[in-house]
Amino acid sequence: MITKVPVDRGSLCALRRGVGRLPARSVVAVIAGLVTAALCTASCASAVNSHGPGTGQHASGSASKAGKLAAPAQPFPVTENKKPGTRAWQITDQGAPDAIEGYADHVSVLPGQPFKLYVSTTAASFGVQAYRMGSYQGSGGRLVWSSGSVPGQSQPAAGFAAGVNMVTAPWRPSLTVQPTAWPPGAYLLKLVASTGQRYVPITVRSASTAGAVVILQGVTTWQAYNLWGGYDLYSGPSGFADRSREVSFDRPYADNGAQWFQSFEQAPIALAESSGVPLAYETDVDIDQNPSILNGSRAVISLGHDEYYSAPMRTALLDARNAGTNIAFLGANAMYRHIRYASSALGADRIEICYKDAAEDPLYGKDNSETTQDWRDPPDPRPESVITGVYYECNPVSAPYVVYDPGNWIFAGTGVRKGTSFPGMVGPEYDRVNPAAPIPRPMEVLAHSPLTCAGVASYSDSGYYTTPSGAGVFASGTMRWVCAMRGPSCGHGVGVAAEDFVDRATLNLLQVFAAGPAGRTHPAQDNLATVHPVVGSANSDPS
Repeated sequence: MITKVPVDRGSLCALRRGVGRLPARSVVAVIAGLVTAALCTASCASAVNSHGPGTGQHASGSASKAGKLAAPAQPFPVTENKKPGTRAWQITDQGAPDAIEGYADHVSVLPGQPFKLYVSTTAASFGVQAYRMGSYQGSGGRLVWSSGSVPGQSQPAAGFAAGVNMVTAPWRPSLTVQPTAWPPGAYLLKLVASTGQRYVPITVRSASTAGAVVILQGVTTWQAYNLWGGYDLYSGPSGFADRSREVSFDRPYADNGAQWFQSFEQAPIALAESSGVPLAYETDVDIDQNPSILNGSRAVISLGHDEYYSAPMRTALLDARNAGTNIAFLGANAMYRHIRYASSALGADRIEICYKDAAEDPLYGKDNSETTQDWRDPPDPRPESVITGVYYECNPVSAPYVVYDPGNWIFAGTGVRKGTSFPGMVGPEYDRVNPAAPIPRPMEVLAHSPLTCAGVASYSDSGYYTTPSGAGVFASGTMRWVCAMRGPSCGHGVGVAAEDFVDRATLNLLQVFAAGPAGRTHPAQDNLATVHPVVGSANSDPS
């Protein structure tokens, strides 16, 4: 059965009080919800039946034997999160735009692999503090390293590649960091100067994902929306027409340096780290460079906004699913844009290419399988729904999330009934099960939420399907699944009830997915004949 996991409201409220607001450009309000989860082993998770809690059976005499048995080893990162945490990772004074900012020469590194930091500051000196982000009894992070004082310098102005409108920061390295004894995970490097503070995010990736639930960090989407230097994949000074066609990781992230991590990834990572399931960490770039890194993984968790995919990234997820790896998409609009990578002077895959118009792409007519437009569009359409099960439709919207199938195992322990509604939980982008698009079967619609977008009446759907390999795939169908982990602080009318519901449902997913191919014990029950999903689209171009 699924053990009901209590929410530690004291830790949760303490963490909320400590988190400041992100800049207003964030699409979703800052998230920092945290639950303290009871540990659940894979055998506990596998005992849940496909449509609600199961009944556990205990062998006679097990209680008398328990004291004689050694306690089983706890999976990573259970012990890690018992270490002392701190809230000092939070920025207290961002300062002026040029006060201090920086970037790393790697998106991710293996434990112990050195990397360089490139920092520009108006101060005479600065320091770096490295925090591993997780649960840590409600504090949200643990200090693993400090640099001491480093000489500061104001670095050269941004570089600009005309034609593709790519901005770079052609700076000199400021220091080399040796991440000795840094365990895998998501890290925020806090740059601290007398003039201000900023973040540089970096991932310490796992050397293997075998037997683990993989947290997939959506760095390509972070970079697509990175307006540092005045350009991103959406706009330039004059708007969409002079947007970047290529964006570079060789520059800082705008605003506080970690806006997209904090908005879309920090809360589900804290929840996963408290869940007791074995975790591994990878980024988009890692699965592009080494698609086989997902071999043997129990599940892949795509977080709150994971929009930009290369062909090798897409193939990596498809191959993993077909080998029995479960997948959860906790956001909406996932796997929507087709990208490819190029090298910079700092290394491979440091440039992200997306023309958003196949006819503009230099590869058009030469290699149509690699032109960079929406995955669903010509010249080689491959809709995201083949993998996600749901199909992006429209934005912006704000609507209640309405439960359709309360008996599904994912909703076990939440107390929901058919028609239970959570205000504001759908938005600002949403997906749905659309029979006009290719979708895997059996498909079970779990939530079917009516809404109106771009003047057209439609629905947002949470869906779950299973495959012949045994893999189970869940898609929330709303970008506010992650935002709801913050409860009322999410805004949009989201309340504590939505927070409790999302926390419990996500923990159910993590625990069952960690036990192995979910379709073998929790097969999807196709219900499209009763749901009657609408054919067609209220499509608008997503942000």
